Amino acid sequence: MPTWSRTESFLRDWQSLSPEDRRKFKKAVKNFVADLKTGTFRKGLRVKGIQGAEGIFEMTWAKDGRATFEYGPEVRPKNPHIVWRRCGSHSVLKKP
Repeated sequence: MPTWSRTESFLRDWQSLSPEDRRKFKKAVKNFVADLKTGTFRKGLRVKGIQGAEGIFEMTWAKDGRATFEYGPEVRPKNPHIVWRRCGSHSVLKKP
């Protein structure tokens, strides 16, 4: 099972999300975690690297919902550690 942490930026972004957007994000994260186990992300999440931000990736969780993350040092051996950096609209990609 992967481990995760959140940046202060993510926490601020999270507070500004509506309850519906939080629900959508949590649903997408369940799929994201399942895909981490298989090593292949489903097309609907549109996980990809962010140009100009080496090592930072984006995930789509709604029509205008994006989250950015990076892989951190493993906390548990052989389990990825995800650092959630930002979440919100496309605007989070300006400062991922």
